[in-house]
Amino acid sequence: MATSVSLSFSSSLLPSPLHHSNNSNTNTRTHQPKLRLVRCAYSACSATSVSSPKKKHWKQGEFPGTTESFVPRRTPLKNIKKKLDRKNNARAWVNTVTEALSDRILKKHWSQALEVFEMLRGQPFYYPKEGTYMKLLVLLGKSGQANRAHQLFDEMIEEGLEPTAELYTALLAAYCRNNLIDGAFSVLNQMKSLPRCQPDVFTYSTLLKACVDASRFELVDTLYQEMDERLITPNTVTQNIVLSGYGKAGMYDQMEKVLSGMLESTGCKPDVWTMNIILNVFGTKGQIDSMERWYEKFLNFGIEPETRTFNILISAYGKKRMYDKMSLVMEYMRKLQFPWTTATYNNVIEVFAEVGDVKHMEYTFDQMRAEGMKADTNTFCLLINGQRI
Repeated sequence: MATSVSLSFSSSLLPSPLHHSNNSNTNTRTHQPKLRLVRCAYSACSATSVSSPKKKHWKQGEFPGTTESFVPRRTPLKNIKKKLDRKNNARAWVNTVTEALSDRILKKHWSQALEVFEMLRGQPFYYPKEGTYMKLLVLLGKSGQANRAHQLFDEMIEEGLEPTAELYTALLAAYCRNNLIDGAFSVLNQMKSLPRCQPDVFTYSTLLKACVDASRFELVDTLYQEMDERLITPNTVTQNIVLSGYGKAGMYDQMEKVLSGMLESTGCKPDVWTMNIILNVFGTKGQIDSMERWYEKFLNFGIEPETRTFNILISAYGKKRMYDKMSLVMEYMRKLQFPWTTATYNNVIEVFAEVGDVKHMEYTFDQMRAEGMKADTNTFCLLINGQRI
């Protein structure tokens, strides 16, 4: 388009087509080349000015569009390396401190574990998980720090971590281990008010054990009734805990009631632990007939005895000085290839020590050493006591 404009404009400068005289023709021919030079120069100048667009000067803040190419500034490799090094160093620091936290928990140093945990929690890139809080709550409970466990639990909730029934049970167990029954029931009531943290069989088993150990048997029936209302069936572990408590307290009627319910149950069958608990209760009380009667019942029920079961029988027969039956049990263990353990020898040594039979006591100890059985502290205490009688 620029070329056509240039040509049309230059054509108006051409000489007229009319004929002139010779002189005029000569003059015309003389000046014509100059006219052509002017025309060509003007044409070139016009083409250049039309074809070159006018450059716009953009104001500050305006986007230049496509007329100017934008090249983003590249981050220097040195800065990238520094950032990567900082991240790697941070990760290494977290891993090191986390290992230190696990080591403190394993060694049961609760105060040092909390100090390390506070260091970690103060870092913006560290987010403690449920498992970490669980380990700390259990550690504080075993260390006699129930109130500190509750404080940690409250801090966990303030930081936005949603509690679970397992975490609440760990807090409840911290109170139970320190014989703080009222505090444990307070945690239980709080759980019952939260739809997602309802107590389960493990929660009630933990609380039942605490009530049994504290001889708060009036609360046991209340908990059983509450479990029944909530359709929570006690498991074998729960029943064994209650059986042991009733037996130690001499509450044989309640013990046999629970045991009969286990024998009739389809989901809470007695096991070898149940067998050992019942035999130990009657054997310790010297009620040999009841012990033998229940032993036969358990065998008929299909429960096989173990080494601890035979050790209980040996101890019970020995304390009643029924040496023939004690020897029969030991021979029966050999026949069934049940190994004599340190506890087995200790039971026999104790039997002879209580009656002052030093000869048989020392003979049993020599046989124990001959079979490569390692003596423990209880073994030497029994030997010393036997020498004094």
